[in-house]
Amino acid sequence: MKIAILSRNRKLYSTRRLIEACEQRGHEPMVLDALRTYMEIASSKPEAHFKGQTLPNFDAIIPRIGASVTFYGTAVLRQFEVMGSFPLNESVAISRSRDKLRSLQLLARKGVGLPNTGFANSPDDIQDLIKMVGGAPLVIKLLEGTQGIGVVLAETKKAAESVIEAFMGLKANIMVQEYIKEASGADIRCLVIGGKVVAAMKRQAQAGEFRSNLHRGGSASLIKITPAERATAVKAARIMGLNVAGVDLLRSERGPLVMEVNSSPGLEGIESATGKDVAGMIIEFIEKTAKPHKTKTKGKG
Repeated sequence: MKIAILSRNRKLYSTRRLIEACEQRGHEPMVLDALRTYMEIASSKPEAHFKGQTLPNFDAIIPRIGASVTFYGTAVLRQFEVMGSFPLNESVAISRSRDKLRSLQLLARKGVGLPNTGFANSPDDIQDLIKMVGGAPLVIKLLEGTQGIGVVLAETKKAAESVIEAFMGLKANIMVQEYIKEASGADIRCLVIGGKVVAAMKRQAQAGEFRSNLHRGGSASLIKITPAERATAVKAARIMGLNVAGVDLLRSERGPLVMEVNSSPGLEGIESATGKDVAGMIIEFIEKTAKPHKTKTKGKG
């Protein structure tokens, strides 16, 4: 199979592993920087070009689109979908999962456990917003933040008011969430492929830090998840419409709570912690599933 990997850097661990997994299984991988890929939008013969060359029709596309290039990256992926390539994750599903507020609203509508979350526009509503999520301590998140950047723990009501006012003054979109104290700075990353949790790891924040992201110095270890956690992760990925997803859960007194659903989960932490060949599982899923013009969300925007 001809498989394109949309990635800005072929040296990244996840991209390297996907190239290796393709080659080991006899496929032809090609790495494309989404920002250097451009399109000819025509009803007769839509095309994609890269550095002056017309690209062939790929059997499958693996999108590794960074959050900062979501708009252009999903437009490129959509062009390949129009051309008939099978997307590992569809453009609509990626856009849906990248909108943190929309994704939480969709999960809430389907009854998935979530931390109590508030969203407001006016500084006049800050007091009630804080009360809605159970008061301080609480977590304040920038909607555009990734990898733990733009996430603040406000330990007192006064601190929460000051941080929320500052963000609102900068016209930044934020949401506030209850702080799940019993999680003790740890979360669980479940890697879902094709409706199954294939690997799971516990991420623990370093001392004095509440964000467990590995980019922020958190540590990863193997963990055995409960049936409820497994079911929650699978359901969250399905609601987002993602074939491959990293679902981040918190263990709370009222069961597993979804923090985020990631459409381009990194492979280094989960492969190191579990010893599993996740890249190989992704390529195996493509082999079993990929068919021309197989896009579930066709016609849905």
